[in-house]
Parts: sequence; C-alpha cells; structure tokens
Amino acid sequence: MAGASLLALLDDIASVLDDVALMTKVAAKKTAGVLGDDLALNAEQVSGIQADRELPVVWAVAKGSLKNKLILVPTALAISWIAPWLIMPLLMLGGAYLCFEGFEKLAHSLLHAHAEDEARHAELAAAVANAGIDLVAFEQDKIKGAVRTDFVLSAEIIVITLGAVTTAAFAIKVAVVSGIALIMTIGVYGLVAVIVKLDDAGLYLCQQPGVGLWTKIQHKIGRACLHGAPYLMKLLAVVGTAAMFMVGGGIITHGIPVAHHFIEYLAQSASALSGIGGILETLTSSLLNALAGIVSGALALAGVTIAGRVYARFNH
Repeated sequence: MAGASLLALLDDIASVLDDVALMTKVAAKKTAGVLGDDLALNAEQVSGIQADRELPVVWAVAKGSLKNKLILVPTALAISWIAPWLIMPLLMLGGAYLCFEGFEKLAHSLLHAHAEDEARHAELAAAVANAGIDLVAFEQDKIKGAVRTDFVLSAEIIVITLGAVTTAAFAIKVAVVSGIALIMTIGVYGLVAVIVKLDDAGLYLCQQPGVGLWTKIQHKIGRACLHGAPYLMKLLAVVGTAAMFMVGGGIITHGIPVAHHFIEYLAQSASALSGIGGILETLTSSLLNALAGIVSGALALAGVTIAGRVYARFNH
C-alpha cells in the first residue's frame, strides 16, 4: 500500500510538473511582447555608464528587479486567491498600458526630430565624461530609473502570466508565476549584460595582434560587433514596440467578446485558403490584434494628454 501510495504521489508530482511546463510555455508566449520591450528599455537605461561600471550597474538593476518580483508575485497570487474576478480587469488594464506605452513611443519617433535624440545622447555622454560629476550619484539615478521601469514591466508580465493560468490549480499558479518571474529576470538581464558589453567585446577582438587567418576572423567578428550593436538596439526597440501592440491588443480584444469573435472569424476564414491558410490565419490574427492595440494606444494617449491639460489648467 505504501509503495502504491508513493507511486501515486510520484505520478501526481509528474502530472503537476507537466502542467507547469505546459502552462509556462503558454505564459512565456503571452509575455513575449513585454520581454522584448523590457530588454530594449533596460539596455537603454544602462547606456551612458562608463564601460567598467556597466556590468555592476546591470547587476544592481537585476537585484532591484528581483526585489520588485518578491513584492509583485505574492500580491498577484493573493489577488487571484481572494478576488479572482479582478484578474481580467487587471489584465485588460495591463494590455491598455502596453498599447499606451507603445503608441507613446510611436508618437515620439514621429513627432520628435532625430537631432533631439542625438542632442540628448551627446549631453548624457558629456555628463559622464565630466570629472566634476558625482558618478556614484549618477549611477544611483540610472539604477533607480531602471528599477522603476522594471517594476511596471514586471507587473505587466506577472498579470499576463496570471491571466494565462487563471483556471489552473493554485499550486500550479504559484509555480508558473514564480518560474516566469525568475526566468524573465535572468533572461532579460543576462541579455542586457551581453548587449551592453557587445561593443567592448568587438573592440577587444579588433585589437588582437597577429596576421594569421584566426586573427583576421577575430577582427571581422569584432568589426561586426562594433557596427552591429547600435542596429541591434534599434531592432529590439522596433520589435518590442510591435510586440507590445500585438500582445496588448490581443489582451484587450480577448476581454471584449464581440471583437474577439470577429477576429477569430476572419482568421478562420483566412485559414480556408489552401497551402498558405495556416500562415494567413496567424498573420490575420496578429495584424488585427496589433491594429486594435494601435487604436487602443492612440485613445489612451489622447485621454491621458487631455486629462493632463485639464488638470494643469485647473491648477494654475
């Protein structure tokens, strides 16, 4: 009997682990948009730091991110236990914020000249190079700003993850949300560390002495790293913004049955085409969710802008 109970227990544990693995895959897909933006934002946050201080700053922000999640994960799980009906409204609020943030970036890129961004980066570089600047205070400001950004994005990731496992048992919710929080932290800040040191790695390879084939290969790789690092940052920003619209729009339309069923109907209609039906179904769903995200972001930005102006007017 004891042996049978042990086998039953092991089978239950294996089933739970399998459920956790499956749910984690689903949650990871749903949080991909936030991850892309999180990666781009945090890599940008630590730019401007002196080269020998980049990794310590990334590590400090990563520790701040873990502290954020130690607050957010239990809070989110408590909400799912006490008031599970709040998950969908919170999920939609997170989706709306994603769309707002994405559209704000889009509007900034369209309404602000490239020269303004260049001037800002030049000012930042001059501040770091200035011997009179308190670099410890400068680093602390950068770290606090990055941790604040991480708190918002971590909240989005956790709420989205919780929404993906809303019908699962509480133990599975704990395992999946905790697992995603840890994986995202390690993944984001591990990649941020690689990105911010990519140019240093390229410079190191370019400076390798010698005239042989291996040296030439190192120099080529180094030049590719030096030239590719800025483009990688730009690509991350573009992909992250696009993913924010798709994920945020998808969350919002999922919470509006009419919109969700309409998108499903169009996607299924597209899938009827032979040969490319599967691809068209995915593209149709993604593009319509992205469109919904753009519209939602525009409305959210307009609302925030109008509210800000009204508030400013009544407080003068």
